[in-house]
Amino acid sequence: MKQRRVYRTDDIAQATRAVEALRAQGIGDDDISLVARSDIELQSVPNRHKEADTDFMPAAIRGAGIGGATGLLAGLAATVVTPVGITLAGAAVVGAVGALVGTWASALMGAALPDPIRQKFDDEIAAGRILVLVDAESSVHERLGDALANVGATLLDYDALASMT
Repeated sequence: MKQRRVYRTDDIAQATRAVEALRAQGIGDDDISLVARSDIELQSVPNRHKEADTDFMPAAIRGAGIGGATGLLAGLAATVVTPVGITLAGAAVVGAVGALVGTWASALMGAALPDPIRQKFDDEIAAGRILVLVDAESSVHERLGDALANVGATLLDYDALASMT
Protein backbone atom coordinates (compact mmCIF):
# COMPACT_ATOMS: atom_id res chain seq x y z
CA MET A 1 0.00 0.00 0.00
CA LYS A 2 1.36 3.41 -0.94
CA GLN A 3 2.28 5.86 1.80
CA ARG A 4 2.26 9.64 1.39
CA ARG A 5 5.20 11.60 2.74
CA VAL A 6 5.67 15.36 2.69
CA TYR A 7 8.93 17.21 2.02
CA ARG A 8 9.55 20.95 2.43
CA THR A 9 11.47 23.01 -0.12
CA ASP A 10 12.38 26.69 0.22
CA ASP A 11 11.52 27.89 -3.29
CA ILE A 12 10.26 26.81 -6.70
CA ALA A 13 13.79 26.11 -7.98
CA GLN A 14 14.45 23.69 -5.13
CA ALA A 15 10.99 22.10 -5.63
CA THR A 16 11.81 21.64 -9.33
CA ARG A 17 15.08 19.91 -8.43
CA ALA A 18 13.17 17.68 -5.98
CA VAL A 19 10.66 16.69 -8.68
CA GLU A 20 13.53 15.94 -11.08
CA ALA A 21 15.23 13.81 -8.40
CA LEU A 22 11.99 11.90 -7.86
CA ARG A 23 11.62 11.26 -11.58
CA ALA A 24 15.23 10.04 -11.72
CA GLN A 25 14.31 7.54 -8.98
CA GLY A 26 11.43 6.23 -11.11
CA ILE A 27 8.54 8.07 -9.46
CA GLY A 28 5.87 9.08 -11.98
CA ASP A 29 4.02 12.38 -12.17
CA ASP A 30 0.85 10.75 -10.81
CA ASP A 31 2.65 10.12 -7.50
CA ILE A 32 4.09 13.63 -7.12
CA SER A 33 2.11 16.67 -5.97
CA LEU A 34 3.10 20.17 -4.96
CA VAL A 35 1.39 22.41 -2.42
CA ALA A 36 2.18 26.11 -2.14
CA ARG A 37 0.63 29.45 -1.33
CA SER A 38 -2.00 30.40 -3.91
CA ASP A 39 0.09 33.18 -5.47
CA ILE A 40 3.02 30.78 -5.95
CA GLU A 41 0.78 28.03 -7.35
CA LEU A 42 -0.76 30.34 -9.93
CA GLN A 43 2.61 31.49 -11.21
CA SER A 44 4.89 28.50 -10.92
CA VAL A 45 3.29 25.13 -10.24
CA PRO A 46 2.11 23.12 -13.28
CA ASN A 47 -1.50 21.95 -13.07
CA ARG A 48 -0.50 18.27 -13.17
CA HIS A 49 1.39 18.69 -9.88
CA LYS A 50 -1.18 20.74 -7.97
CA GLU A 51 -2.73 19.02 -4.99
CA ALA A 52 -6.45 19.53 -4.34
CA ASP A 53 -7.03 22.06 -1.59
CA THR A 54 -10.14 20.39 -0.14
CA ASP A 55 -10.99 17.13 1.60
CA PHE A 56 -13.48 16.17 -1.15
CA MET A 57 -12.23 12.71 -2.23
CA PRO A 58 -11.41 11.25 1.19
CA ALA A 59 -14.77 12.47 2.49
CA ALA A 60 -16.62 10.93 -0.47
CA ILE A 61 -14.89 7.58 0.07
CA ARG A 62 -15.71 7.57 3.77
CA GLY A 63 -19.32 8.57 3.02
CA ALA A 64 -19.76 5.76 0.51
CA GLY A 65 -18.56 3.18 3.01
CA ILE A 66 -20.54 4.45 5.96
CA GLY A 67 -23.66 5.23 3.92
CA GLY A 68 -23.57 1.85 2.18
CA ALA A 69 -23.16 -0.03 5.45
CA THR A 70 -25.94 1.95 7.11
CA GLY A 71 -28.25 1.48 4.13
CA LEU A 72 -27.54 -2.24 3.98
CA LEU A 73 -28.22 -2.67 7.69
CA ALA A 74 -31.45 -0.68 7.36
CA GLY A 75 -32.47 -2.82 4.38
CA LEU A 76 -31.71 -6.05 6.20
CA ALA A 77 -33.64 -4.85 9.23
CA ALA A 78 -36.57 -4.02 6.96
CA THR A 79 -36.60 -7.59 5.57
CA VAL A 80 -37.26 -8.86 9.08
CA VAL A 81 -40.36 -6.68 9.42
CA THR A 82 -42.94 -8.64 7.41
CA PRO A 83 -45.47 -5.82 6.78
CA VAL A 84 -42.80 -3.74 5.02
CA GLY A 85 -42.34 -6.51 2.44
CA ILE A 86 -38.73 -5.86 1.43
CA THR A 87 -36.80 -8.83 0.00
CA LEU A 88 -33.04 -9.37 0.10
CA ALA A 89 -32.80 -7.73 -3.31
CA GLY A 90 -34.63 -4.76 -1.85
CA ALA A 91 -32.11 -4.66 1.00
CA ALA A 92 -29.31 -4.43 -1.58
CA VAL A 93 -31.12 -1.54 -3.29
CA VAL A 94 -31.53 0.25 0.05
CA GLY A 95 -27.80 -0.32 0.67
CA ALA A 96 -26.93 1.19 -2.72
CA VAL A 97 -29.14 4.20 -2.06
CA GLY A 98 -27.46 4.58 1.33
CA ALA A 99 -24.04 4.55 -0.34
CA LEU A 100 -25.14 7.21 -2.84
CA VAL A 101 -26.62 9.46 -0.18
CA GLY A 102 -23.58 8.95 2.06
CA THR A 103 -21.18 9.78 -0.78
CA TRP A 104 -23.14 12.87 -1.76
CA ALA A 105 -23.48 14.24 1.78
CA SER A 106 -19.89 13.55 2.76
CA ALA A 107 -18.51 14.98 -0.49
CA LEU A 108 -20.42 18.20 0.13
CA MET A 109 -18.97 18.44 3.62
CA GLY A 110 -15.49 17.51 2.43
CA ALA A 111 -15.55 20.18 -0.27
CA ALA A 112 -15.93 22.76 2.49
CA LEU A 113 -12.98 21.49 4.55
CA PRO A 114 -9.36 22.26 3.73
CA ASP A 115 -7.06 19.41 2.76
CA PRO A 116 -5.45 17.76 5.85
CA ILE A 117 -1.95 18.58 4.57
CA ARG A 118 -2.86 22.25 4.14
CA GLN A 119 -4.28 22.25 7.67
CA LYS A 120 -1.23 20.66 9.26
CA PHE A 121 1.41 22.66 7.39
CA ASP A 122 -0.38 25.99 7.09
CA ASP A 123 2.56 27.87 8.65
CA GLU A 124 5.03 26.39 6.14
CA ILE A 125 2.75 27.25 3.21
CA ALA A 126 2.09 30.79 4.51
CA ALA A 127 5.85 31.33 4.83
CA GLY A 128 6.19 30.74 1.07
CA ARG A 129 7.68 27.28 1.21
CA ILE A 130 6.63 24.63 -1.30
CA LEU A 131 5.63 21.17 -0.11
CA VAL A 132 6.46 18.16 -2.25
CA LEU A 133 4.05 15.26 -1.66
CA VAL A 134 5.24 11.80 -2.67
CA ASP A 135 3.11 8.64 -2.86
CA ALA A 136 5.19 5.45 -2.87
CA GLU A 137 5.68 2.11 -1.19
CA SER A 138 7.47 2.23 2.18
CA SER A 139 10.54 0.48 0.78
CA VAL A 140 10.79 3.06 -2.01
CA HIS A 141 10.52 5.96 0.44
CA GLU A 142 13.73 4.82 2.13
CA ARG A 143 15.81 5.46 -0.99
CA LEU A 144 13.88 8.61 -1.92
CA GLY A 145 14.83 10.28 1.36
CA ASP A 146 18.52 10.41 0.41
CA ALA A 147 17.83 11.67 -3.12
CA LEU A 148 15.58 14.45 -1.82
CA ALA A 149 17.99 15.40 0.98
CA ASN A 150 20.71 15.87 -1.67
CA VAL A 151 18.63 18.62 -3.33
CA GLY A 152 17.83 20.26 0.02
CA ALA A 153 14.30 18.95 0.62
CA THR A 154 13.43 18.30 4.27
CA LEU A 155 11.16 15.45 5.37
CA LEU A 156 8.26 16.74 7.48
CA ASP A 157 6.37 14.80 10.13
CA TYR A 158 3.52 13.36 8.07
CA ASP A 159 2.84 9.78 7.12
CA ALA A 160 -0.51 8.57 5.82
CA LEU A 161 -1.95 6.13 3.33
CA ALA A 162 -1.92 7.69 -0.12
CA SER A 163 -5.45 6.52 -0.93
CA MET A 164 -6.97 8.46 1.95
CA THR A 165 -5.39 11.84 1.25
